[in-house]
Amino acid sequence: MLNDLFRFFLWVRHSFFLFLVTLPVWAGIDFARAETPLSHAVVGEQFEYVVKPGDFLISLAARFGEPALLIAQSNGIGYNKRLHLGQRLTIDNRHVVPESPGDGILINLPQRMLFFFRDGTLAGAYPVGLGMPTWPTPDGQFSVVQLQKNPPWLVPISIQAEMRKRGETVLTKVPPGPDDPLGKYWMGLSIPGYGIHGTNAPSSVYHFQSHGCIRLQPENIEKLFPQIKIGEPGKIIYTPVLLALLNDGRIYLEIDRDIYNKGINALPMLNELAEANHLTNRIDWGKVTQAIHQQTGIARQINLQAGTL
Repeated sequence: MLNDLFRFFLWVRHSFFLFLVTLPVWAGIDFARAETPLSHAVVGEQFEYVVKPGDFLISLAARFGEPALLIAQSNGIGYNKRLHLGQRLTIDNRHVVPESPGDGILINLPQRMLFFFRDGTLAGAYPVGLGMPTWPTPDGQFSVVQLQKNPPWLVPISIQAEMRKRGETVLTKVPPGPDDPLGKYWMGLSIPGYGIHGTNAPSSVYHFQSHGCIRLQPENIEKLFPQIKIGEPGKIIYTPVLLALLNDGRIYLEIDRDIYNKGINALPMLNELAEANHLTNRIDWGKVTQAIHQQTGIARQINLQAGTL
């Protein structure tokens, strides 16, 4: 009898251990399903661009939403080489649209993209600058609580402390004008201390260089600002793995860097998503492996018998 009880105790302990070990796996699968819905839209295009005065790779990346290194590689030019007037470049800024919230603003942090929807229709897609890894932009739901033209920058205490630590002149307020890092427009969010705004440093867009706020190119915030109202809903997500099935049957994959080191494992998430949507046998998994390795941040066609782009 005692031996039977001892064996029963060992069985219970072993079963509980297995439950604890496998629970994170189940949770990860649920997370993948919840945070990575199958998309049905891709925005952007491949096009030829003729270099104009003042253009350089970083500024083109910030304007169009394609990494500067990728522009250099795809055009066979050195990353540090100067562009010359009239030079023709191929730009590819295709991105998977993560989801449609119906109405409002959607920002996907790893993508460095802001999507704006009206009545379930995509009304705008813009590259954004976001928080540096040591000062990340938070994710979550929000609403727009303030709209201001020509805003002064009231320097947060935390940034004042950073200025002091670096031995810089400590600023408490920067008036509107060319030195104002907020640019000409400010949209304050219900997430305290954060907002969507323009910038006086356009080349910083499509980078992770801010103290958490969301920067847009001056011409893009000019387009977006008049369409936003107080109470506008929004959502900031962290989804570096994006899969899209278009109406014509094409399948696109976008893999962005896990910039905030959240430990995203792309392949299991894609396997689960493909299986759940009956796409496993329609995908070229060799292209998937390549996309995961390269992490270009650009949507690539991965269905079987598709071209390399």
